[in-house]
Amino acid sequence: MSIQHNLQQIKSELPNHVTLVAVSKTKPIADLMEAYNAGQRIFGENKIQEMSEKWEQMPKDIQWQMIGHVQSNKVKFMAPYVNLIHGVDSQKLLEEINKQALKNNRIINCLLQIYIAEEESKFGLDEQELDVLLQNLTNNPKAFSNIKIIGLMGMATFTENKAQIKKEFLNLKNIFEKYKNIQTENCQFTTLSMGMSGDYQLAIESGSTMVRIGSSIFGSR
Repeated sequence: MSIQHNLQQIKSELPNHVTLVAVSKTKPIADLMEAYNAGQRIFGENKIQEMSEKWEQMPKDIQWQMIGHVQSNKVKFMAPYVNLIHGVDSQKLLEEINKQALKNNRIINCLLQIYIAEEESKFGLDEQELDVLLQNLTNNPKAFSNIKIIGLMGMATFTENKAQIKKEFLNLKNIFEKYKNIQTENCQFTTLSMGMSGDYQLAIESGSTMVRIGSSIFGSR
């Protein structure tokens, strides 16, 4: 099956309110251009260097999203162009994004990553840490004037157990609902990013508004 066919198939199944991020990490530019020519404009990468190389070579109407774990010292390389950073899991990282966004005269959209899985390997904030971070943000808007928190993201446990995955997704949706009334200049919850190739239908049923799909579009790595 072609990338174009896969994309059309997935898009035909997605509700209108759900944004599709095509996860293009490790894939060659030719594959991304096939998706681009089929109408896809939002691509997700997990390594800043690879994303920057693709950004330099590809059309400039693409929205590049950083979906991997972010190291603070690498933020400066994507600050000139990145559209959305998914995995923000500390205030230190948020401060660095704000600093680099300011240098580039930009406001960078961010999602706060919440830890919902039962695995030790996943990054993210717990609810208490989220609470503290949002209080700091809303109490010091001037200190964070070059970032905008647009919602939350989370990754479910890697398991075949659909009931467990759904429970984790619904937990994240509940946290999202609890905080979505915070409406300040730098914090407006509109996006709930959860769901990947293996579980995106479950994620949408559970309230996701953004799904990250790679292998179902581009084939397995």
